[in-house]
Parts: sequence; C-alpha cells; structure tokens
Amino acid sequence: MRLTTLSFAAAVAISGAAFAETVAPVDVQFDEYGAVAQSLTGVAGDPANGANIMKNKSKGNCIACHAVTALNDAPFHGEVGPMLDGVGDRWNAAELRGILANAKLTYEGTIMPAYYKVDGYIRPGDAYTGKAPTGPLDPLLSAQDIEDVVAFLATLTE
Repeated sequence: MRLTTLSFAAAVAISGAAFAETVAPVDVQFDEYGAVAQSLTGVAGDPANGANIMKNKSKGNCIACHAVTALNDAPFHGEVGPMLDGVGDRWNAAELRGILANAKLTYEGTIMPAYYKVDGYIRPGDAYTGKAPTGPLDPLLSAQDIEDVVAFLATLTE
C-alpha cells in the first residue's frame, strides 16, 4: 500500500511539472532584440491549429497581410507584410514568438499588430463614439494561440 501511495505521489508530482503556468502579457520577457525565449504556456504548439489561426478572420488573420504558399487553400493573401515562405529558416522560435507578441519591439514603426499585449493603447473611440472600452483589454491571441502559430511558422522552411 505504501509503495502504491508513493508511486501515485511521484506520478502526480511529475505530471504537475509538465504543466507550466501561462505567462501573462504584462510579464512577457523580451530580450534587447524583441525575442521571447520562454514559451508562453510551457505546452508545445500545434502547427495545424496555428495554420487555422493564420487563416481565421476572427483570430490572427495573418494572411490578410502576408502571403503563405502552404495556406493557398485560403483566399486573399496580402502583400503588406513579407511573404512567410521559409520563415522557419530565417527566425528561431524565440524570435517568432517575440514578433507575434509585439512586433514593434523587433521592428520599430511596423504596422503589424501586437497580438499578446494588453496595455499602452490609445483609445480614440471616445472622441468619435464615446463607446471606447474602459476596462482591461484582452490580448488579440491567447498564449497558446501564439505558441500554435510559432509551431506552424517553424514548419515553413525552404
């Protein structure tokens, strides 16, 4: 009985170690070039879900600005941002994660949205409609969404 209890306790401890806490948007640690070395969730990204997020107009909608040959099944690829074919060879996961979380820390002046940011926004809606949200904002993508898109982008190699 004691061995079973110890085995169960060890299994719980090991499985608990596999579940890391999600890093809140305000706690993300960017390096001097905007890369984020630490996973935002501690859970491996799902490339298939990352591809869906990139095509989904209510999520990332990355193809509105970027062309991606691997996503040719989705219409209307944009030309505002660079083509993403081969991006997995050009940047590592930390750099991709940082660009997705807040591209302005890597590319000053970019028009790419900061997908994992919740503060520092100007809310001009009050001047026009008086209906700008007043409470905290949610990030555009969840931490796991970011990890999934990073996993998909890492598959785009030459």
